[in-house]
Amino acid sequence: MAESKVRKAAAPATDKAAKKAAKPVAKPKKPESHLATVRRARKINRELAELYPYAHPELDFENPFELLVATVLSAQTTDLRVNQTTPVLFAKYPTPEDMAAAVPEELEEIIRPTGFFRAKARSLLGLSAALRDRFGGEVPGRLEDLVTLPGVGRKTANVVLGNAFGVPGITVDTHFGRLARRFGWTAEEDPEKVEAAVAEIFPKSEWTMLSHRVVFHGRRVCHSRKPACGACPIAPLCPSYGEGETDPEKARKLLKYELGGQPGQRLRPPAGYPGQAAAPGAGAGGAAGPGAAAGDGQGEVA
Repeated sequence: MAESKVRKAAAPATDKAAKKAAKPVAKPKKPESHLATVRRARKINRELAELYPYAHPELDFENPFELLVATVLSAQTTDLRVNQTTPVLFAKYPTPEDMAAAVPEELEEIIRPTGFFRAKARSLLGLSAALRDRFGGEVPGRLEDLVTLPGVGRKTANVVLGNAFGVPGITVDTHFGRLARRFGWTAEEDPEKVEAAVAEIFPKSEWTMLSHRVVFHGRRVCHSRKPACGACPIAPLCPSYGEGETDPEKARKLLKYELGGQPGQRLRPPAGYPGQAAAPGAGAGGAAGPGAAAGDGQGEVA
């Protein structure tokens, strides 16, 4: 009798286990093929082109030398802070020859607001002397020449080549690297490996503008700590959707710069920019302004 009760009591548990085992197990998603990744990546680029038809370098400059100097200064600070600093800098040292002859302490004082001013001053003095002595006072238009200059790596060189010489290049700053990984274009962390991986996905003619669009999106929508997923037009194409705020109303409050109704980073934005020009700030050391975050620039600290 007791044995019969035990059997009856065990039966329901056995039935449940059997039913549970019989349920189909969700199959893991198949890894995306390289072709699918390329197609999705290029669609993201097209969507970003529609969202940011006005994408541009966010450093104020008039010539290759000014862009080179501004990019070196942009390391570990905002482009806005650099733009508020360079008018005084270029008024005093308009050419490589002038800057190479600068008194180090005076140069340091002018660029102090950009941070790491001693290291940056050494780079500016060194690259200016190199331009004077080895390149006739002109910024070279080749990557292999630019990277020989003090304080200039591939990232800075690509900024200068793409925007001052029209030579296609991919600029892998912190924003670009972060989004390239979030978009599933690469899992690499090293900037040069990210550059190589992305270069295989997009035609060379797109490299410079792709860089601007991705950086714009990283600064305005796909932030490092709290991306505005719910306000992102390319969310359906992003495998990382959900890492940030998905509620549309809350996400819209996270938007920065012109998308958030705030000034941009340039004191002299190009024609067609839909936002406001940034304020000049107090002398060389004006405040970074709303929406600006430290380390927003694209340069490299020597």
